[in-house]
Amino acid sequence: MKKYNFNAGPTALPNDVFKFSAEAIKEIDKTGLSILEISHRSEKFSEIITKAKDLALEISCLDKNEYEVLFLQGGASHQYLMVASNFLNNVAGYINTGTWSEKAIAEAKYYGNVIEIASSKNKNHTYIPNDIKISEDLDYLHITSNNTIFGTQFHKFPETKSPLIADMSSDIFSRKINFSKFDLIYAGAQKNIGAAGVTLVILKKELLKKNKRKIPSILSYQNHVDKQSLYNTPPVFSIYTCMLNMEWILKSGGIDMIEKNNIEKAKLLYNEIDNNEAFHGFVKKSDRSNMNVTFGINDNYNSEKFNEMCSKNNIHGIKGHRSVGGYRVSLYNAISIDSVRILVEIMKKFNKI
Repeated sequence: MKKYNFNAGPTALPNDVFKFSAEAIKEIDKTGLSILEISHRSEKFSEIITKAKDLALEISCLDKNEYEVLFLQGGASHQYLMVASNFLNNVAGYINTGTWSEKAIAEAKYYGNVIEIASSKNKNHTYIPNDIKISEDLDYLHITSNNTIFGTQFHKFPETKSPLIADMSSDIFSRKINFSKFDLIYAGAQKNIGAAGVTLVILKKELLKKNKRKIPSILSYQNHVDKQSLYNTPPVFSIYTCMLNMEWILKSGGIDMIEKNNIEKAKLLYNEIDNNEAFHGFVKKSDRSNMNVTFGINDNYNSEKFNEMCSKNNIHGIKGHRSVGGYRVSLYNAISIDSVRILVEIMKKFNKI
């Protein structure tokens, strides 16, 4: 029996994505070739990546005359370096909301002065800083929109006159937001977009003009734009799964319906955590993530028993990150409400033992 996969990533994908990608591994669209062996220079792959780019802009409601879409490798970790190498000329501001923000800050410091505009580190990243004073002379302001490890999420984005850049790896295309507020967003695919191995980047064309230094070719956004994401051999299969997954988002009712479902799943689980004497949440309620729900078991309750009950019911991937402990349940787009109901029912039964 297939398990209910609540992993923080790689995570579950829609059944249609599994179906069509599995078929494509055998043969893609009667070409006589597998998706794994077609050339990245072929007409077939050109169709795939062009459609994937168009879908990304359609879902985010952005104009292709103003924005570029790239599919790159190296994950969000590579973007930490690329962002700074391209756009950090004098001073950049970062809001520190956890591990991934800290990693981004560390990489940016190789290229210039970094100011930590605000931080939630004083309370182990259990909240999102607010009432932030932001300097107007920043090269850019960088945020991590969703904190995968600690379970917090920006529900209101900072206002700034500087270019706004966001790592959206764990909540991109999970809710309605005004993407035009951002000058650059990037996201590892393995949570809400597709299979691991590719990173989606959407950036304003105007932002490219702010690069004032000579940098290695592989780090240049302009080079990747000029080569249409083909500067080096792209991960063809991963981009194909992204295309399928974005098609599924639109077929499922678009971002409006995706957001509605994600809110419903999160409310169901948070309600159980808040009303079940066996559990407690880790983060400030107003800043809770709808993607990554973190919680712990209260004293006098047997965590091993809870783990056993989850395992027997095919619940997979809910162990908390080692830096936080407890449990983390990831509710990405493809996670069904029924799987959350099963977990909640286990939590109810556990409290009665």
